[in-house]
Amino acid sequence: MSKYTKYRKLGKTSSQRKALIRNQVTALIYNGKIITTEARAKEVRKFAEGLIAMAVREKDNFETVKVTAKVPRKDKDGKRVKEVVDGKKVTVYDEVEKEIKKDKPSRLHARRQMLKVLYDVTEVPSTPAGRKRNTKAVDLPAKLFDEIAPKYANRNGGYTRIVKIGQRKGDGAMEVLLELV
Repeated sequence: MSKYTKYRKLGKTSSQRKALIRNQVTALIYNGKIITTEARAKEVRKFAEGLIAMAVREKDNFETVKVTAKVPRKDKDGKRVKEVVDGKKVTVYDEVEKEIKKDKPSRLHARRQMLKVLYDVTEVPSTPAGRKRNTKAVDLPAKLFDEIAPKYANRNGGYTRIVKIGQRKGDGAMEVLLELV
């Protein structure tokens, strides 16, 4: 690395590099650990630590609010109940009171900053039956705020660890395990 660059170029164009880093940060937050090359791990670590620090800073910055929401009524099979009104089939809705977390402005900003880096993750069930049906989107900012941030609340930085594994068979690049501490 030359003495004038602030980051590693990783032999990629800027768009490819950005995509690679976003992809690996997303995988790290979602899985808790990734195996990659040493140079990539050191770049990914910068972004991941920044996101976790942001989550720790804003983890308690919300208020709980009671709201009434219209929820479609469902039968025993999970299908929506419909009734005929003026010759048209219309879904029946029930009003339900829910408690939701309402982000304060700084936490909302942090959430949007996280979404700038993280990709959308969709959880797919391992059973082949109804693969499309039971997929669900994972809210990674919520995972950062609710699961990861409380673990690191009394820790000042150093949220990730790089462990050298050895050299890759194909090109001899040093492989490392990047994991959340």
